[in-house]
Amino acid sequence: MPVTTYTTTTASPIGHPAYSQTLRRTPSCAAGARGLVRAALDAWGLGELADDGALVVSELVGNAVRHARCRNVRVTVTRIAPDTVRIAVVDRCHARPVRRSAGDGEVCGRGLLVVEALTVRWGTDQLAYGKRVWAELRGTDTG
Repeated sequence: MPVTTYTTTTASPIGHPAYSQTLRRTPSCAAGARGLVRAALDAWGLGELADDGALVVSELVGNAVRHARCRNVRVTVTRIAPDTVRIAVVDRCHARPVRRSAGDGEVCGRGLLVVEALTVRWGTDQLAYGKRVWAELRGTDTG
């Protein structure tokens, strides 16, 4: 079984600690994204957020897999405050996601409702080459 190693990088200009990985846009790439999120949260002592973080990144990556027509997606986990992380997925599709209410008989359409319920806020950033969809989780302040 292949072993994935995650490295810490500085992903933002103001120096927040971050983890980042580019994944091939396939249905199975959500597993790699969940591993990245769990590794980052464990490294920062925010393991209490691991289950919610894994679910949030699964939903964001799932949307990119379903809707973006690109080869790869980029996943980042950034510690923006001692108790807060931002999980983001970047793809080359310019269309912004739309939160909607799915009917009981519909198979899809609840992902962003789940993201909204689990996070303190979420949003999108338009990029020259696509978009970034992000969500913030807050845990107990570890000072």
